[in-house]
Amino acid sequence: MAIVCPTVTAFDTDQYKAQTELIAGFAKRMHIDLMDGEFAPTSSPALKDLWPIEGMVVDLHVMYQRPMDHLEEMLALKPHMVVWHVEADVDHAAFAAALHAAGVKAGIALLQKTPFSEAEHLLHDCDHLLVFSGNLGYHGGSAVDFSLLSKAKDALSAKPGIEIGWDGGISDENAVQLVRGGVEVLNTGGFIHKSPDPAGAFARLQNMVR
Repeated sequence: MAIVCPTVTAFDTDQYKAQTELIAGFAKRMHIDLMDGEFAPTSSPALKDLWPIEGMVVDLHVMYQRPMDHLEEMLALKPHMVVWHVEADVDHAAFAAALHAAGVKAGIALLQKTPFSEAEHLLHDCDHLLVFSGNLGYHGGSAVDFSLLSKAKDALSAKPGIEIGWDGGISDENAVQLVRGGVEVLNTGGFIHKSPDPAGAFARLQNMVR
């Protein structure tokens, strides 16, 4: 079954606290964006200044140029999964192996312009493919490029059963089409956080994609 996974995109610890506490009031799984100011144009708080979210299934979306340098600090947040980018400077197989050794799932992400072929050889090391269609390092992607669903189709063909996530521009106008295209995890930021009723916006999307 498809799941709506609200996102946290915080630029200081006060925002981190506010967003995580909000989401924990109605969701069971959340997607936390981490930005280094190099791979992504914005910066999130230092990992050492963040804290685990008890009782939640937490995915970390690591928009870091060199994610391996921060592995231990990521694991201290007790994630369910860490998603990093195929475009990052890292030994992808070694990073995935380190995550799996710690009991954490491994996900690989592709920016809009990166073809699926760049990640195909990594799928056997990964549990999840994230199709990125958003505004790197920010909430509030406003458009969905449905042509990117071809990456989901190719991934499912190459590794049947791999979990497919989508990040960017999800709303009640496109969520069902994304699920029909193979997306299982809808990482949703602006539609929820910018709503006057975040819990209601989440519930509306989740009911649509069930």
